[in-house]
Amino acid sequence: MIQQQASELSVRLLISSSALPSQHQSCSAVVETKKDYAIRTVSLETRVITTMQESSNENRVFLITGASSGIGEEVARQAVQRGFRVVLAARRMDRLQELSKELGGEDHALPVQCNVGSWTDQQEMVGLAIEKFGCIDIILANAGIYISGGGFTTGNPEDWEKMIRTNVYGAGLTIRAGIGPLKRTKGHLMLLSSAASRRPIPGSMYGATKWAVTAMGHNVREELRGTGVRVTIVEPGVVNTPIFDTPRDNAMLPEDVAEAVIFAVSQPRRVDLFEILMYPTPPEE
Repeated sequence: MIQQQASELSVRLLISSSALPSQHQSCSAVVETKKDYAIRTVSLETRVITTMQESSNENRVFLITGASSGIGEEVARQAVQRGFRVVLAARRMDRLQELSKELGGEDHALPVQCNVGSWTDQQEMVGLAIEKFGCIDIILANAGIYISGGGFTTGNPEDWEKMIRTNVYGAGLTIRAGIGPLKRTKGHLMLLSSAASRRPIPGSMYGATKWAVTAMGHNVREELRGTGVRVTIVEPGVVNTPIFDTPRDNAMLPEDVAEAVIFAVSQPRRVDLFEILMYPTPPEE
């Protein structure tokens, strides 16, 4: 009796699955909505488990700045594992080429050399992405640098300029270069800010740049209201990445933030996950 019920349930699910739409419309020819669903029935003596393996991310194009290391590199890995095609943008072309090879070559991960502080580079980055894959569905403005020391009293103005040019101006240029393609695909814009944008940090120009990134996220969301483009700001606390000279105690890992990014872009279109604030779990006392 149990096996008969399980069999009937499997048949009903298999019939209805062919009419299910894909959660996300990919830019590449609205890939057939008819996907292969693997239905697996486990004994009803425990429970019936049915799994529908729908590659809803297949062929979606995910552009990532700052992809040569840290959070950007890990987002690229997890995105490809889940069926996305990625555009890897950063200054270090040798590292991007290594990562592209690791991820299956340029048909899966296109390396593009880009200094985010250059408007010309940003335009070329978007152009190459569209030339290769036809469109852009998701952009993660992730590139950033951290330079500490001095505060506003004795800090090095040249260091400030580097951080502002990369963290603020660079993020703004990524938005500017990518906003048209994202409107065409009703895509998803993601900005990598920081928990440092949520509270004052004495003398921190880095924190000030991240306040600016969060503000851009709020403002561009209002500008894009009604276009179908979603905006997400990711604000992690301390993450052990190459941005620091030495690893920090009680810190998250790049893969923790990458999982949050993938979670956000995998939500159904009716969900606009606007801000993700993440902290390391406090140490036990």
